[in-house]
Amino acid sequence: MGWHRELLIGFDLETTGTDPREARIVTGAVIEVRAGEPMGRREWLADPGVPIPEDAVAVHGISNERATAEGRPADQVADALAGVLTSYWKTGVPVVAYNAAFDLTLLSAELRRHGLPSLRDRLGGVDPAPVIDPYTIDRWVDRYRRGKRNLEAVCAEYGVVLDSAHDAMADALAAARLAGAIAARHPKIASLGPADLHRRQIEWYAEWAADFQNFLRGKGDATALVEGAWPLKEPADA
Repeated sequence: MGWHRELLIGFDLETTGTDPREARIVTGAVIEVRAGEPMGRREWLADPGVPIPEDAVAVHGISNERATAEGRPADQVADALAGVLTSYWKTGVPVVAYNAAFDLTLLSAELRRHGLPSLRDRLGGVDPAPVIDPYTIDRWVDRYRRGKRNLEAVCAEYGVVLDSAHDAMADALAAARLAGAIAARHPKIASLGPADLHRRQIEWYAEWAADFQNFLRGKGDATALVEGAWPLKEPADA
């Protein structure tokens, strides 16, 4: 049957910025998806505790006024998200996140910021797994395709409907459906078990990072550094 026809957990964050170690959670979504069909879902709105920049508001549409009036404290949201995700990992259910290294690093930074147990601590000292990242997989299976690789573009490539880009729930659902669509197109991906696929993505992401770093240095940026850790980047002060 393949992992892509079984239960998958779509996950997405909308945030205050693009640096996963510094940005804060504004909204978060977790959705259960089986064979492309949405099931149970949970969504959070946070008061990030810092101003949401105008360019971020323009992306996800959550104003400072709404986040302050309706959002839960940031530490409660981070703790709840971490608790839900780790409950799935403990039972071996894959969590799907598009560009997982951003969302999981950001969530980990929030937990650290608020003095909360890390994802690894909650999992008894092991790394979060299995994670399925359509961004990393697509970049490996179709590395020579030209064009953008954002969620909207890759959904269009695989015929996945994305109803409202940059809405956390819509993006989480699209990511889970996209993982299934990639597996359906590429039998070699569908044939891997989630644990093996997780390990392969660690390798694929590191290979991409090394290649991209070499490309940038070849273009004249001698100090270019592209981090190769996936799905979690190390804390800035580690």
